[in-house]
Amino acid sequence: MNSITDYQDYRQYMREFYEERKRVSDFSWREFTKLAGFSSSGYLKLVCDGKTRLSRVGAMRVAGAMNLAGYQAEYFSLMVDLCEAPNDVVRLQVFERMCALAKKNKVHVVGAESVEYFGSWVNPLVRELAPIMPGAKPSEIAKRCLPEATVGEVRNALELMLKLGLLEKDGVGNYRQVNRWLSNGGAPISLSLQSMQKQLALLAADALDSIPKEDRNISGLTFGADEKAYERIVDEANKFRRTVMDIVSNVKKYDRVYRLNLQLFPLSRKGDSENE
Repeated sequence: MNSITDYQDYRQYMREFYEERKRVSDFSWREFTKLAGFSSSGYLKLVCDGKTRLSRVGAMRVAGAMNLAGYQAEYFSLMVDLCEAPNDVVRLQVFERMCALAKKNKVHVVGAESVEYFGSWVNPLVRELAPIMPGAKPSEIAKRCLPEATVGEVRNALELMLKLGLLEKDGVGNYRQVNRWLSNGGAPISLSLQSMQKQLALLAADALDSIPKEDRNISGLTFGADEKAYERIVDEANKFRRTVMDIVSNVKKYDRVYRLNLQLFPLSRKGDSENE
């Protein structure tokens, strides 16, 4: 099996443990459940099928049955907390605890870098801004940010970009952007991406007051549409986003960093009938 920190779903880890043992022996769900100290012979099969879940105490029992100890047992228990979290905020908090536990024990969590990158709007801004400010110090980059970032935020962003290989630094302190993309797949990563999108949406609202009208383009429509029209609009929005990407990919020398938000969301619930 892979390292436990390659997993985020405790059910997947349990199932792969079971299948690995089954492959080399007569291991059964009954035996697995008995090792974990549960009386119902099919309980862990039900857990892996998503028909029931483990408690905190049950998680430690199962960890012991899989010969997990120390940080590995704690990580497994946190995976249970992650999958059973009541909301997205708690889920992201748990994943951050998983990452901290892994870092403390000098192991790697798949997806941790992407979560860290998507955690703050400052990171993509610094990735774009640093290459056009040769030799600039973090304090100078911070002042160029709009709104102004803290020196600590910029310094942390630069260190993260270098660690992730998104920026390279030459001998005289100049930064060069590297064309490497981070995955935005996976539940915790998606949650972190949502957090960044919320930050940027708030910045867009603030721009109405803080940015001169000639330096921004913020407009919108409120309209009625059916499902078919909605799907067509989404398709056109995706085409426009790709067009923008084509335009900026041909820019060889830029002097400012922009953010484009494409926002389409319902302002009402669906009616139950044509008359509503």
